[in-house]
Amino acid sequence: MNDLRVRLAAEADLPTLVRLRDDAARWMLARGVTGQWRPGELKEEHFRRVMAGGGEVWIAETEQGGVAGAWELWWDDEAAWGVQPPVAGYVHRLMVDRTTAAPGTGRLLLAAAEHRVAATGRTRVRLDCLADNAPLNAYYQDAGYRAVGSVAGKPQPGGPPKSFTLREKTLAAPRPVPSAL
Repeated sequence: MNDLRVRLAAEADLPTLVRLRDDAARWMLARGVTGQWRPGELKEEHFRRVMAGGGEVWIAETEQGGVAGAWELWWDDEAAWGVQPPVAGYVHRLMVDRTTAAPGTGRLLLAAAEHRVAATGRTRVRLDCLADNAPLNAYYQDAGYRAVGSVAGKPQPGGPPKSFTLREKTLAAPRPVPSAL
């Protein structure tokens, strides 16, 4: 099942992206994570704006053509990281479809994002994680993302400002795409 194909999202994928985001929010809420995402918080316009504004939205599909997950990749994130030299890519909204994706899919999506960042010559991948979401912080820590700072009151699309832990992973050198991708 770990045979995934990744591609840039298109306009036709916008409803799927909203569904993925809402499903991920419901999954978190069912596990008692109440401060992260809420269903209905982001609409198609959010993803359209990311794609039109220079960011990338990626979709991962199973060999059978089902959507396994998606993520956003930005080339700057001043709201969380301030003005930075162009050395990093910023992962946002990593979403896994729990009905079609095998365990470990989230790590495969992170590896694909890391590969994309390395392919541009940038040497770091950064993300921010809700500061009080201990399981998610542990997940990213285990994936090699070390805590390098925090930001309080970061504006959120569709919701109130929140506090985040800033996490970063240094990419040693451009890496080949994992065989599963």
